[in-house]
Amino acid sequence: MTETTSRPQTDIDRIAEAHLEASIALSPMNATYMGVPGRTDELDDLSLEGYRAYVVLNQETLAQLDGAVPVDDVDKVTVAAMRERLSLEVEGLNRLLEGADPVELNVIACPVQSVRDIFDIMPKETEQDWGVITRRLRAVGPAFEQYAESLAHSAGHGSVPPRRQVERVAEQCADQAGDASTYGALVAEAQEQPAEVREDLAAAVEEAKGAFGRLGAYLSEQLLPQAPESDAAGVERYRLASRQFLGAEIDLEETYAWGLEEVARIDAMMLDTAQTIKEGSTVKEAIAVLDADPTYTLKGTDALREWMQEKADAVVDDLADSHFDVPEPVRRIECMIAPSQTGGVYYTGPSEDFSRPGRMWWSVPKGATEFTTWRELTTVYHEGVPGHHLQIGQTVYRAELLNRWRRLASWTSGHGEGWALYAEWLMADLGYMDDPGNRMGLLDGQALRATRVVIDIGVHCGFEAPQEVGGGEWTYDKAWEFLNNHTNMDEGSARFELDRYLGWPGQAPAYKIGERLWLQLRDQVREAEGDSFDLKAFHRRALDIGGVGLDTLRQAVLGEL
Repeated sequence: MTETTSRPQTDIDRIAEAHLEASIALSPMNATYMGVPGRTDELDDLSLEGYRAYVVLNQETLAQLDGAVPVDDVDKVTVAAMRERLSLEVEGLNRLLEGADPVELNVIACPVQSVRDIFDIMPKETEQDWGVITRRLRAVGPAFEQYAESLAHSAGHGSVPPRRQVERVAEQCADQAGDASTYGALVAEAQEQPAEVREDLAAAVEEAKGAFGRLGAYLSEQLLPQAPESDAAGVERYRLASRQFLGAEIDLEETYAWGLEEVARIDAMMLDTAQTIKEGSTVKEAIAVLDADPTYTLKGTDALREWMQEKADAVVDDLADSHFDVPEPVRRIECMIAPSQTGGVYYTGPSEDFSRPGRMWWSVPKGATEFTTWRELTTVYHEGVPGHHLQIGQTVYRAELLNRWRRLASWTSGHGEGWALYAEWLMADLGYMDDPGNRMGLLDGQALRATRVVIDIGVHCGFEAPQEVGGGEWTYDKAWEFLNNHTNMDEGSARFELDRYLGWPGQAPAYKIGERLWLQLRDQVREAEGDSFDLKAFHRRALDIGGVGLDTLRQAVLGEL
């Protein structure tokens, strides 16, 4: 792809692209995720100075935007999106630097996991690639020393992550330091490299494992005794987190009540679907029937990857040109088994020139050898087309319209995950989930996302628990009971899910709340356009805006900027 655009570059585009270049310089890890040149043999600066550098950069960019004049609607969206994103980031980082909020430490999205997982997506074709990986492995120790110092700074101001998160992350560090470390997969992947390369790599792996061990010891021995028992973030911190993840301000009490209603609505739909699987059965009995049905079973990770690829390719062929405008480079998606074996499914976007395609990664838990397709078909649509792959790939492709910050760095969870849930339901509307098993899988996933809204907002904001778990103040046991009443997971996965909500306030509800706001926007446009409303045109117009906050998306689509 060429970087030239049919739309002349404006002053605001230049400000946005200069900001992107400066932020890439501050974050070698983001350079890797974006697939752009950068210091990809290094890790991010996790010291307080590293956080301050983002504050300074954002403030400088905001000041430049204040003096710039938009020349068209694209510029107006860029200004609105950057002001919203950068201002929120400054607000959150200043609270961290002042000691009002703790440095991020949780079971799913803090430096422990990002440093662990970054190696999954690094190039590994050449001897030079493995040299980059080896040097980055040797950067783990210094980075974690910075991280521990930052955690100590927060603790010195009385801001310490909850005890439950400190304990769990210390356990993750111990796992990475031991024989079961996922870094062992790197050594296995490099078996075709020269002996000297493999020896250097193996030594660097041991250094990185030692760094995880030292960080885990710090967490257990020094931070844990200071950690509070309460999991709740409190309303003030939660409001900021919710805005950061949604790009919109919501009424938390109203949304909590809506979440309870949504759980009940999906429960009823699941019970109806259960009757089509086995008449007179409960939901759990119907799920047991599906799990025992060999037609929904895959054996081995090779079969899983092949099935993912087949389904992802088929839906691209079906929907391109008919329901969505799918650019040619976006029609390619690679389905991968992640070597890290940590559980979960995720998507990584294409590089700017599409030499690295968008990829759907399945991080299969250790020991898992059988997989049920009835649960996972909806996940393929969520991560692939029309979900994240279409959404992100189309944005990256639009070089003739959007500046590089809009294409590569503008991401909001509520927008992205909300669209992906919207895409799941859309596939049901198009007839792809008519099979009772696949429909149960869709509903089972939706039940989890709705349950998250209730638990996450309820626990962190101190709202009254529902009567089905005894009412009154939320506790871990009540949250555990509510989660198990309305979802269907093995205990290990469910415990991790609950730990995630308790340690990362505001993020998990962004999926379902984001979907709600996408549906509300579609209804607003449909009402305004009447008989002239075209769903394909709505999707194209909305996705062309890119991953902005949901308030900015609504204003842009409705012409209110």
